[in-house]
Amino acid sequence: MSLLPSLWHLGLRRGLAAALIGGAVGLMSIGPRPALAETKTVRLAKQFGISYLPLTIIEKKGLLEAEGKKLGLDLNTEWLQFTGGAPMNEALISGTLDIVSGGVGPMLVIWGKTRNNLGVKGIASLNSMPLYLNTTNPDVRTIKDFSAKDKIGLPTVKVSIQAIVLQMAAEKALGGGKANALDALTVSMGHPDAQTAMMNGKSEVDAHFGAPPFQYDELKDARVHKVLDSYEVLGGPHVFNVIWTTTRYHDQNPLVIKALLAALDDAMASIKSDPAAAAAIWIADEHSKMSQGDVERIIKLPENEWTTTPKNVMAFADFMARNGLLAGKPASWKDVFFSDIHDLPGS
Repeated sequence: MSLLPSLWHLGLRRGLAAALIGGAVGLMSIGPRPALAETKTVRLAKQFGISYLPLTIIEKKGLLEAEGKKLGLDLNTEWLQFTGGAPMNEALISGTLDIVSGGVGPMLVIWGKTRNNLGVKGIASLNSMPLYLNTTNPDVRTIKDFSAKDKIGLPTVKVSIQAIVLQMAAEKALGGGKANALDALTVSMGHPDAQTAMMNGKSEVDAHFGAPPFQYDELKDARVHKVLDSYEVLGGPHVFNVIWTTTRYHDQNPLVIKALLAALDDAMASIKSDPAAAAAIWIADEHSKMSQGDVERIIKLPENEWTTTPKNVMAFADFMARNGLLAGKPASWKDVFFSDIHDLPGS
């Protein structure tokens, strides 16, 4: 928050400079004049995993820059990669990032915390995907079988989408008031680290509530089995990852947002039309050891849908509000997403 005043003054100075330049051009020219293009840097963040494939395609193909040019913008992008949504939210609030991405859980949390000031909201969904809770413990067949000797690796305890789904599953399996019964077993870990910890057998972490492609890769090992998946808990397909920003950034940069949504559409179309090329781009970007065929298969799985439509958002919001994880309850999914996508069939 301490950076916001300085950012405001910087914006003011740029605005005054632009006004002076515009006046000078007006004095020196007669008739219509071309718009002056100023390079604008957009700072974006993503996390690890194939669920961020649309953003990887945008980055590697320069789609945001290309769509920006169509709108008269000269854009430059800076990309950072995080292991969880909480640190990205901190960076967004501090003003060191413009647009961030992550699970719907962290997005809802920051929406609730900022709805009366910064007004953070979602821009669009990146996908709908099931999340698997896998384990190497042969004695754990349902979440009722976990004990104090087990540890579950997931992106961020309490607030990641995996943590929220685990709480939802615990409430269903163990009864009302038991949503937090397994929280003490969870450990904040990035997906690559959680997978390694579970698979090497040398760590107390013997379970991983993961995401594609890690969950599929783990199940190729005979020691691993699936305890549950999030589609079972939610009763059907749900949004996994979304992108979000502050109301101020959204309102002050409408053309950037328009270019980003167009770039997302381009990326989704590219993934669907040429999954082999998309797989190759992702493997190279994340230095993955997975085979081209395995990654392509994951991309094409019917359960993994590449879409900007946010599905089943309210199932998460209702649970989180009821369990004190959300400051305020939205009346509709549209309350937590900007109006740019309100024409989509979200839920």
